[in-house]
Amino acid sequence: MTTTTKHTARRAVLVLAATATLGLAPLGATSGSAEAATTTVQQQVVQLVNAQRARVGCRALVTDARLSRAAQAHSVDMARRGYFSHTSLDGRTFVQRIRAQGYTGSRLGENIAAGQPTAKAVMDAWMKSPGHRANILNCRYTAIGVGAAVGGPYRYYWTQDFGG
Repeated sequence: MTTTTKHTARRAVLVLAATATLGLAPLGATSGSAEAATTTVQQQVVQLVNAQRARVGCRALVTDARLSRAAQAHSVDMARRGYFSHTSLDGRTFVQRIRAQGYTGSRLGENIAAGQPTAKAVMDAWMKSPGHRANILNCRYTAIGVGAAVGGPYRYYWTQDFGG
C-alpha cells in the first residue's frame, strides 16, 4: 500500500466515523438508508428551529424541497472543497444558489455553521449569535431547507436556507 493509498484509506475511515457520529450520509452518498440518516438530522434541526420560533409566537416553518436542495448542496460543497462562506468558490451567493433551485419567494436568508457535531450543538451556536438568531426568529419566513455534511477542515458543515 502506498503512502497516498494509506492516507486515502485513513481519511475514508475518519469520514465514515464522523458520519456515524453525526448521523449523516457520507459525502455524495445516494443510497436510501444514507439519505434517511441525513434526513433525520435535517428534521432535528427543523424541529429545534420551530421550537425556538414557537417560544416567540412565530409560525412553524415548513420544509421546502428547493431550499433543502440548495442548503444540502452548499453544505456538501463546503465540506468537499474545504471552505466556509456564504459565497461559493464559484462566486455564487446564497440567493443565486436558492434561485437556481427554483425557489421564487421574495424573502431569503441563510445561516451557515461549521464544527458542531450535532443538531443541538449547531442550534445552540446559532441561537447565541445575534444575526443567526434573527434569521431563525424572523416571523416573516415561512419555509426552510437544512443541509448537513461531513468533511473538510471543520469536519461538520451546516446550512439553513430560509424563504418567505
